[in-house]
Amino acid sequence: MSALIQLFVSFFKIGIISFGGGYAMIPLIEREIIENQGWLTEAQFLDIIAVAEMTPGPIAVNSATYIGYQTEGLLGAVAATLGVVTPSFIAMIVLAYVITKSQHLKAVKGALKSIVAGVVALIGFATIKIALSTGLVNFSEGVKIDYVATFIAIAAFSLLKFTKIHPVLILIGFGFLGIIVY
Repeated sequence: MSALIQLFVSFFKIGIISFGGGYAMIPLIEREIIENQGWLTEAQFLDIIAVAEMTPGPIAVNSATYIGYQTEGLLGAVAATLGVVTPSFIAMIVLAYVITKSQHLKAVKGALKSIVAGVVALIGFATIKIALSTGLVNFSEGVKIDYVATFIAIAAFSLLKFTKIHPVLILIGFGFLGIIVY
């Protein structure tokens, strides 16, 4: 039972200190799961992020569920998922009340604006970390760029930005392209 409590507490901590959604949580999840707890390897974590991205639902919840399942089975999935969503649930209730009552205040507007800037930084960090971990860009042996993967990333971004193609179809399409190319 202590492993289930540890899963809940680990993901509760991640959920309580994260602001900005799942992508902003990725560096925190990685640090807790790989470095602090040693539950998974970097490769396993990247696989989980890839699967969590492709499946419906928020990436943080999907990641927590999958990590919980990997470490402690079905009960681990439940514990990790509850851990990551509970802080958000509580925070949304409290914040909805507070913001509704104080949204006209200049200080509240300023605080929210600076929090958004911090979230952008967290998402950027996660993007760079994933690009480096997957070999899209490699600095360990000089600057090496996987031009095919870079093209795929730019093409996927462009399709997301400039078309109305559903992201799942883009992922499936580039998944098939990856099978052919790699």
